Amino acid sequence: MWGRPGFLIRRLTQIGQAIFFDLCKSESITPLQVGMLTALSMNPWLDQKAIGRELALDRTTTAEVLKRLGDKGLVETRVNPDDRRSRLSVITKQGLRLINDLQESIARSQELLLEPLTPEERAVFMKLLTQLVDAHEKMNTRE
Repeated sequence: MWGRPGFLIRRLTQIGQAIFFDLCKSESITPLQVGMLTALSMNPWLDQKAIGRELALDRTTTAEVLKRLGDKGLVETRVNPDDRRSRLSVITKQGLRLINDLQESIARSQELLLEPLTPEERAVFMKLLTQLVDAHEKMNTRE
């Protein structure tokens, strides 16, 4: 299994999440929820489709995460006045405060994840990761 890229990627994700939860232990929030709050902090009043595209999530997962964030008072969702079937979401002041409070811990978790690599190895790793994701994204959009 240690020779399988998928296994190693999943394992690295587990390690990254464990580091995140250790550093952000006082908060009841997941890395995915942080990603969604970050996206909404940069682009207020996005619809669910746009949020899903931003984070590469399916419709069901996007709706579930938005509901959880709404239940916590971190996101507000409204019916889109231009399309009653669509919902628009925005991060609340409480959500912004939380994201701002967690910035140092989030950055530190990313540093710790890559800490075993030299600065040069980190650059190469990130370049290759980006290259893989971009290539697969392009292949999926052609299908």
